[in-house]
Amino acid sequence: MKKSIRKTVSAVLALTMCAAGTGLLPVIAEDTETKTAEALPLGTYEVETFEGADVWTSIYENQLPGYSGDGFAYLTASPISFNIEVEEEGMYEIKFRAAQILGAGESRLQTISVNGIDYSYNMPYLTEWTDVSFGVFRMKAGVNELTLKPIYGYAAYDTVTIEKAVFPELKGTDTPCDPKATPEAKSLLKYLNSVYGKNTLSGQQEIYGGGHNVQTSIRYDASTDTCVDGDGKTYQIVEGDYGTDDQGNKFPWHCVDENGFDYTYNTQNHNYAYNDYDQECRYLYELTGHYPAIRGFDFNTHSPGFAWEDGVTSRMIDWAKNKNGICTASWHVTVPRDMSEFEVDEDGNITKISNDWQAYTYDTKTDFVTANCMVEGTKEYYFFREAMRLLAAELTKLQDAGVPVLFRPLHEAEGNPGEKPGDGKGAWFWWSKEGTEVYHQLWKLLYTTLTEEYGLHNIIWEQNLYAWSDDSALWYTGDEWVDIIGFDKYNTQYNRHDGNTTGPNEDAESKIFWSQVGYVDNKKMVAMPENDSIPSLENMQVENAKWLYFCTWYDGEAGAPQFISGSEYQNPETLKTLFNSDFCITLDELPENLYSFSGETTPTESETDKSTDTTSESSDILYGDVDQNGKVDILDVITLNKHLLGKESLIDIQKKAADVDLNDITDSTDSLMILKYIVGLIKVLPDKS
Repeated sequence: MKKSIRKTVSAVLALTMCAAGTGLLPVIAEDTETKTAEALPLGTYEVETFEGADVWTSIYENQLPGYSGDGFAYLTASPISFNIEVEEEGMYEIKFRAAQILGAGESRLQTISVNGIDYSYNMPYLTEWTDVSFGVFRMKAGVNELTLKPIYGYAAYDTVTIEKAVFPELKGTDTPCDPKATPEAKSLLKYLNSVYGKNTLSGQQEIYGGGHNVQTSIRYDASTDTCVDGDGKTYQIVEGDYGTDDQGNKFPWHCVDENGFDYTYNTQNHNYAYNDYDQECRYLYELTGHYPAIRGFDFNTHSPGFAWEDGVTSRMIDWAKNKNGICTASWHVTVPRDMSEFEVDEDGNITKISNDWQAYTYDTKTDFVTANCMVEGTKEYYFFREAMRLLAAELTKLQDAGVPVLFRPLHEAEGNPGEKPGDGKGAWFWWSKEGTEVYHQLWKLLYTTLTEEYGLHNIIWEQNLYAWSDDSALWYTGDEWVDIIGFDKYNTQYNRHDGNTTGPNEDAESKIFWSQVGYVDNKKMVAMPENDSIPSLENMQVENAKWLYFCTWYDGEAGAPQFISGSEYQNPETLKTLFNSDFCITLDELPENLYSFSGETTPTESETDKSTDTTSESSDILYGDVDQNGKVDILDVITLNKHLLGKESLIDIQKKAADVDLNDITDSTDSLMILKYIVGLIKVLPDKS
């Protein structure tokens, strides 16, 4: 038996060496990466000395005194390139001493490429040499290629400083902006702040507006006043909820089964159907074994003119009270495309309003004047008043049930950058098309109306911000009006920074995250309330982008993007790794005292780790599982060897799993021990001997 094992070990070692010789499986060796003469260590350098740069001492007749060295570089038609060598993969800050004098008062887009990946920075108008940070960027261990690209250019660069990024401790706040916040809202905010910077909460948006429609064989039998399906099963009719079809026949709008499941009448097919609002969450559970901690909802159907009951408030109450989950909600509030279709009398009573949903929009293609929402007597004022009344009715139901909500109204306000900072010219929605001043007035009107007039204090107020430049901070309404800020990540199709051209874009968007932290002086938590591709566990940890939560948008109908189940947007293995990690909080890991939280959690399913498959003395590490796929095999040896050769980086949990001799060093001994474990020479990992 022992001879057989020795033969197996010899064969595996031989295979390992042969594979290494073909580049398939690196073996442990000394650092073989050649250091290039052009590569510079971290530090400060004169930009005019780099490849592609010319030495300038003035920009034509414009003098820029005070430069260092022999002059400065002026980015015009040629790129400026340089190499930086770093010891370990991680995040590094790039700062320039720069000036930009083209167009008085106007910013100028600059582009820097890091290892072939382009990043943009909107440089403000600067008539004197000024220290400006382009942000933090991920660099690999070894030589990194950096290039200033003249896509727009025309900026002056004196020096550049590259240094390892230093991140402040994330703080946020657990004090709500509403001083009268309900106990449940206070508890939820306190819990969120307790995990902020340590974990990320998983989230998933459900479809709204009657999506994921499923037809049934249930029909209404007027002769017996019953609902019955093709198998003869009868359903309870919701009393007092009848309508009339085009032929004048009466029918009940809703019927329910013995479990209380609701079916709605379909006027076109004259049968009953339901909306599968659980589709996305069910998919996640079947894939990962976990439901998300946060579920996203929308109050869109409760709008003036075409409001209908889609059961969203009931589902929110069920998610919070029966599932112990967290609710977040957006509000795609619509306004008339043509305000001539809406009329009120002198007392503000509505006298004309369309009930056709196609007559309304939430985009900018409307003659609805946003500023008039604050002007009593205008049609816009009374329309928005009605919209707030309908919204308040649903929020009141939640407050009465003891359910707080992360409420994200008037979202994605900035849209694209405008012609001038804060002018709203790049807006996607009607509520921000007239600029920051009007937008802030509208936000404050909504806040004061809901809190003071309707007495709603179960709201945690969340505001969207983008990060096109420092001017994006102009859209922040202020600390006293906002609890959490959030960035909506949609970049699978464009603005990729992962080096790939297809497939999921699992960027953690560290630069954007820390920009937003800076916008609010680290006083508010920063979340990702909408996203397409979810950032990977490795990227979030390596890039130090500790989003409070993510919330993937729903799968569209046939032909539309499948944001959670589509391979173009998500890698199933990435989802399983993230949802089963300690870093990501799922529904079963929320504390039982979530809505009476005082600072210490009462755990639900488990005390520490989700994984039960472990051979280690530590419950949260499967020693030897370097690639974190849930098992120990030859792929773990390959992954570790690549890391030791500098070809691949390991995150903290991978390094802990690789340290199988428990000496706090990851080296070739660990690789050999894992190999011995695979072939049976070692019976258990870790092995201190």
